[in-house]
Amino acid sequence: MACKIFLESFFFCFCLLSFRFSEAQMVPAVFVFGDSLVDVGNNNHLPISVAKADFPHNGVDFPTKKPTGRFSNGKNAADFLAEKVGLPTSPPYLSLKKNKNFSSASMFMTGVSFASGGAGIFNGSDQTLRQAIPLAKQVDYYATVYQVLVNQLGSAGAQQRLSKSLFAVVIGSNDLFDYLGSSDLRKKHTPQQYLSLMTTTLKEQLKRLHGNGARKFVVTGLGVLGCTPSERAKKQTEECNEEANSWAVKYNDGLKSMLQQVKSELNGLFYSYFETYNVMHNIIQNPAGYGFTKVKEACCGLGKLKAKVPCVPISTYCSNRTDHVFWDLYHPTQAIARIFVDTLFDGPSQYTLPINVRRLVAV
Repeated sequence: MACKIFLESFFFCFCLLSFRFSEAQMVPAVFVFGDSLVDVGNNNHLPISVAKADFPHNGVDFPTKKPTGRFSNGKNAADFLAEKVGLPTSPPYLSLKKNKNFSSASMFMTGVSFASGGAGIFNGSDQTLRQAIPLAKQVDYYATVYQVLVNQLGSAGAQQRLSKSLFAVVIGSNDLFDYLGSSDLRKKHTPQQYLSLMTTTLKEQLKRLHGNGARKFVVTGLGVLGCTPSERAKKQTEECNEEANSWAVKYNDGLKSMLQQVKSELNGLFYSYFETYNVMHNIIQNPAGYGFTKVKEACCGLGKLKAKVPCVPISTYCSNRTDHVFWDLYHPTQAIARIFVDTLFDGPSQYTLPINVRRLVAV
């Protein structure tokens, strides 16, 4: 028994040292919060959720050529961010929760993903999809991980590690889509009231994360939601829904202001905000300049713009995924996700405020 304890302790210390001295590793860990844009398989473990991507044709370009729970033909932004900082993709929290070693800090040393397809800033934003992990619950799960790290590394050790880690937050699209499609929400809130409530609710969750050791945040703004195939397919002209786009812009403006406020209120907080909308808009306006030819229609689906039926096994998918902006009716292709992460990591100040992620890592 004593020998077993010694070996386990030796292995744990060895892991700590190997993580600390890995040359390729720029940060200790990446913790991911958000929705289907960065879900790497959490929803696979939600038994009654219909917001899943654990079936073909998803994953057709993933290294294993198999669906993984990513809403993509291949890798998503969470994968590319991990690659940038020299880490494996942060594993889905719900897959770790089933492990018998769940209470061991070694499981969480390089990060965890709490992201869930269909999730929103508000707890009710997944109602139409029956089940997801809303942001507040994701932060609850992180609090559990934080306590495990504190128990095994000590408060100072955990804080030192977490203060150098990245906390990526990619969320808000589902909340806005909910507002677009809900007459009840429109009766309760004006657009501006709803957008303000989104930012104030998100702020509270960022403060909770800060209270549990988070210091470096990567926060993305909303994309050009009105130009997704799902929105274009609703119009006879196949044009973008400019109402949705204008709300996305207004939300992003409020998000940027909120981030400035929270930085001034919380000690030691740093962030990199990514202007998703502007980068995506540039690609849609000038697709050829980025190597794309298909802007309106999804690669995988059925019906008008392949956006009337989602990417399910009976759907058809395009032979060339590298020339499509959208994989399905909502989600970008792997090629677009790569451009997003390349830009947020090394991009200029017009896309990354107040600093890009490479500079955030160096802070």
